[in-house]
Amino acid sequence: MFVRCIAAVLLLLIVPAPAAHAHVGSKDVFETVHAGPYTLYVTVRPPNVIPGVATVEVRSSGAAISLLKVTPLPVTGEASKHPPAADVMQTSTADPAFYTGAVWMMAGGTWQVRFDIEGASGHEVASVPVVAVPIAVLTMEKGMGTTLAIFGLFLVLSMAGIVAAAVGEARLPPGVAPTPSVRRRGLIATFASLVFMAFAVVLGGHWWNVEAADYSANIFVPAPTKAVLAGDQLDLIVKNLHIDDRRGGRSNNDYLLDHGKIMHLYAIREPDMDAAFHLHPDLVAAGDFRLSLPAMPPGHYNLYGDVVHKSGLPETLLASVDIPASMPGGALGVDDAEAVAAPIGAGELDASFKLPDGYTMVWDRPATMTSGTAYSFTFHLLDQAGKPATDMQPYLGMAGHAAFVKTDGSVFAHTHPEGSAAMVDVMLANASLDGLPGATNMAAMNPPGPVTPDVSFPYGFPTPGRYRIFIQMKHGSTVETGVFDAVVQ
Repeated sequence: MFVRCIAAVLLLLIVPAPAAHAHVGSKDVFETVHAGPYTLYVTVRPPNVIPGVATVEVRSSGAAISLLKVTPLPVTGEASKHPPAADVMQTSTADPAFYTGAVWMMAGGTWQVRFDIEGASGHEVASVPVVAVPIAVLTMEKGMGTTLAIFGLFLVLSMAGIVAAAVGEARLPPGVAPTPSVRRRGLIATFASLVFMAFAVVLGGHWWNVEAADYSANIFVPAPTKAVLAGDQLDLIVKNLHIDDRRGGRSNNDYLLDHGKIMHLYAIREPDMDAAFHLHPDLVAAGDFRLSLPAMPPGHYNLYGDVVHKSGLPETLLASVDIPASMPGGALGVDDAEAVAAPIGAGELDASFKLPDGYTMVWDRPATMTSGTAYSFTFHLLDQAGKPATDMQPYLGMAGHAAFVKTDGSVFAHTHPEGSAAMVDVMLANASLDGLPGATNMAAMNPPGPVTPDVSFPYGFPTPGRYRIFIQMKHGSTVETGVFDAVVQ
């Protein structure tokens, strides 16, 4: 332990890496869970380091809950079949409908937080998928490092003094003065012990650095992706990846369909964010996503490609491309969407957004918004007469899609009315519950019942600053995209 403490002091500080897995810079999970008569609004804040502790917050509505338990376990694999003992979530004394808890996530990958719900309306079970991958190395505070170094030096000198006394004066009878040879033996022992301990500290530091380097090598980073444009054909080339369980398990040819698509690609023109496209490339070869681009305003575009690996691990692939004015482009695909808005620097957009066909999208904008707070943002689609739209249709299996993008590009989150988790992960997390008493099947691709012109998205802004929000809803055969700005305190 002594050697490890000294080695820790010698370890150079490592700068934390940004979260860049399922979403860019937005690792927290916000999910609405419908479990029979119970509704849970769940926030899970995964740890930055693995192993680590994830905090869980739940607000309940619907039928009253008498007991709420939480369990962490992997989404797939043998371990997903053997859950540990559940922990009871604590009820807030100020609000009996608010619960808090914490769960350990011991390895990287896609986990599920399973909720056991007890109430007068019976027992229900539901799971929320959570991405838990290492995205940072914890740093040691300079004050703590200095303190440990001082104590370590004190221990080394004290140990050398103990060794010198043990081979020197401690062997003499009481009252006998040490001879020059005894003093010489003590000095030799002191020097030898200092050399030995210095050697042990160096070896310990080397071991610690190797362990730290091994951990740092497994910090999650998005797969290297390159955009290649030829005419109007765009290829997103993903560098060859190999399955590595410590990184959650992924390759460049193991993708699952999510909302019926192999990739959801957002192309946003920078720096004004005044043009945005939601597109869907096809996988034409291992690591090669291809599509023919529609007509697009020329400029520099940041690309955010959402995919889900076979292991259940979602990932946002990052690239950029310059669209020349000479690119012809074609028509939008039937499931694609586009938006043109005022530049981000032109001032905050109003809470209502006029759409090209005369429809209007309206946001119930909160008076103030703060980072780290869970919200349910509600949007409404109005027809040309200002009435709620009556010809609503699901868009890619949901009542709507949303993208929350920070203006500096540090945050991108593609979310849905049920929450920020990928639908395929929700299906995987709850697939094993079909055989459990009271389990709720959440695998439906389309929203239950008719689609209304009102849609809400649970989300929390991870950091303060200015964001642009893109909302897609569908009526008839038209996919509308509303654009809104948010200033987060």
